[in-house]
Amino acid sequence: MASTGLSWVGIVRLGLVQAALGGIVVLTTSTINRVMIVELALPAMVPGLLVSLHYALQVLRPRWGHGSDSGGRRTPWIIAGMAALALGGFGAALSVGVMAAHFSAGLALAIVSFTLIGGGVGAAGTSLLVLLAQSVAAERRAAAATIVWILMIIGFILTAAIAGRFLDPFSPQRLVTVAGVICTAAFVITLAAVLGVERHAGHRLRATAASAASAAPAFRTALASVWADRPARRFAIFIFVSMLAYSAQDLILEPFAGLVFGLTPGQSTSLSGVQNSGVLLGMVLVGALSARWPGLLSLRGWTVLGCLGSALALIGLVLAGRAGPDWPLQHSVFALGFCNGVFAVAAIGSMFSMAQSGTSREGVRMGLFGASQAIAFGIGGFAGTVLADAVRLMTGSPVLAYGGVFALEAVLFVAAAVLAAGLSGREANYGEAANPLVMAARQQASGS
Repeated sequence: MASTGLSWVGIVRLGLVQAALGGIVVLTTSTINRVMIVELALPAMVPGLLVSLHYALQVLRPRWGHGSDSGGRRTPWIIAGMAALALGGFGAALSVGVMAAHFSAGLALAIVSFTLIGGGVGAAGTSLLVLLAQSVAAERRAAAATIVWILMIIGFILTAAIAGRFLDPFSPQRLVTVAGVICTAAFVITLAAVLGVERHAGHRLRATAASAASAAPAFRTALASVWADRPARRFAIFIFVSMLAYSAQDLILEPFAGLVFGLTPGQSTSLSGVQNSGVLLGMVLVGALSARWPGLLSLRGWTVLGCLGSALALIGLVLAGRAGPDWPLQHSVFALGFCNGVFAVAAIGSMFSMAQSGTSREGVRMGLFGASQAIAFGIGGFAGTVLADAVRLMTGSPVLAYGGVFALEAVLFVAAAVLAAGLSGREANYGEAANPLVMAARQQASGS
């Protein structure tokens, strides 16, 4: 029987929105962050605070999700959010040149820009996932989540590759030009991708919205109900710890490559592309192995394996700093990305599946998991920069400073592996259901 709801083409179109969103975010959290630290010689905590600001605003995700649960169109939220994100991304690039001449004015512009980035990511991202949850048939929801996540990683990779190609020789003017092209392209892609998608699924969405609007509880009641659900609460805690480990290197990897290995802005931006290529390969490989041998490893097993592998890869970066320029840095960064991908594909599949728990509160659940991730990213990114600054100030050694953060991340990943191993019941049983390749294999085996 043919599935009702959004087609595979429609799902991919919405995935392109996530790719566009990710492209702008990686430009601001990686490249612009590195330029502030290395080229402008600012303390790492300055971009750390800015990035933390954009994550802090995403604690509003559950509230936006509740609004989506209560009914209404999603497309305007997505477009408005992407417009704010694109404007913020361009403003963040512009603030670099302004800081070089007038630091206070540049910092003020950066604060406004990162505020727009945080609000845009939260509004567009939450509304996009709720639109997927409401317009995609139940049997396609898990596959849709994986497709959208992979497309976001592709957006990271393409942006890093394009920026790395055109940023050298570096100048603030060149950064503004590259950022302007990327942000404009991302917004145009979003407009083209969402055009008519919600209208195509309009009958189902209107029915869902009318039902939700008539029965929607107050926001505090809905949030308290979701938090009282023990599996949802345990999973949110796991997301927090694992994403804290995942994010602490986010703002220091490119400065580490520049200060310790002497890489240029273009080269260190390309290094981010290498890392995200590893993430993508890790996700695809787990899917392929699970499809070929469904009983090889459960969701819990893949998650634990990915977390422990990430810890080992981070120890490799600690050793890289001590070994110096002769160390194969790209290989270590690729290994970190690969292990992150193995862990992420299992965690994301669970997150999307757990949001579809049989209640009418998909938006609040997705918002809770998204807020847990955003808070962890905000704390992790800022804490990583503060720790790096503090150790470097005390020792004068960037090798010890960045190596200390990488070592702490490794410990957190081990803690996340322990938490993942303790997940049971509903949290631990979504692995195969969340993997589209496993779904396809089982449908083929059953003759459906």
